[in-house]
Amino acid sequence: MPDSTPLLIVVAIVLLYILNSIKILKEYERAVVFRLGRVRHDASGPGIILVFRPVDTIVRVSLRQEAMEVPPQDIITRDNVTLKVNAVITLRVVDPVKSVIEVSNYVYQTSQFAQTTLRSVLGEVDLDELLAHRDRLNQRIQTIIDGHTSPFGVKVVAVEVKQVDMPENMLRAMAKQAEAERERRAKIIHAEGEFNAAAKLVEAAALMATQPMTLQLRYLQTLSDIGVEKNTTVVFPLPMEFMNLFNKTFIAPTAAAPDAATKE
Repeated sequence: MPDSTPLLIVVAIVLLYILNSIKILKEYERAVVFRLGRVRHDASGPGIILVFRPVDTIVRVSLRQEAMEVPPQDIITRDNVTLKVNAVITLRVVDPVKSVIEVSNYVYQTSQFAQTTLRSVLGEVDLDELLAHRDRLNQRIQTIIDGHTSPFGVKVVAVEVKQVDMPENMLRAMAKQAEAERERRAKIIHAEGEFNAAAKLVEAAALMATQPMTLQLRYLQTLSDIGVEKNTTVVFPLPMEFMNLFNKTFIAPTAAAPDAATKE
C-alpha cells in the first residue's frame, strides 16, 4: 500500500492557501485588487473575497467620512490684519480605485490643497467679512478644494473655519469699536424717545387748548399725586394766564403814570 503522507501534506497546504486567500471586508470597506500588477476595474466588497497571493495584492479603502484638521495658517487679510486661522475638513472616498492609483496618499494631498486654499481665499477678504460671512467663505473653500480632489475620487463634504486668532491690540480695538457702537445706539434711542415724547406733548397741549378746564384738572391731579408721597413741600403750579392778567392790571398802569407826569 503506497504511502499517502505526501498527498496529505499537499492537500493540507492547498487548504491552508485557500483559507489564507479568504478576506472578509466590512460594510464600509472596499478592496482594490491588483492581479499581476494590473488593477481590476471595480473595487471588491463588502463581504468575502478571494485574494490569491502572490498573484494578487490588495489595498483596503474605507468609505467612511474622515475629519481632517488643517494646521493653523498665518494669513494677512486684505486690510492688512495678521491672523492665525485653522479649519476642519470632512471628506470621504467615492471612488476607491482612483484614490489608490491616481494619488499616493489622498489624505496628505487633500491637506496640502486645504492649506494653500485657506491662505489664498482668506487673504482676499477683509477682517469684518471674515467674521461676518464665514458660511459663505466656507462654501467657497469647499468648492475649490473639491475641484482639486475630484480627479482622485475624494469628495469634500464640508469645510469649517474652526478658530481665528487675532493679535491683542486688534482685540482691544474691536472692543472699543463695539463699545462706541453701543453708545451710539443708546444715544439714538434716547433721542428718538425725546422726539416721541415731544410729539405727544404737542398733541396733548393742542387737545388741552380746546378745553381749558382740562388744564385745571391736571393741576388737581398733580396735587393729588404730591399728597400721596407725604411730602412736606407742596408745589402749586401757577398758570401763566394769572401772571399775564397781573401784569396788565397792576404793572402796566403803574408804568404809564410816570410817562404821563413827564410829559406835563
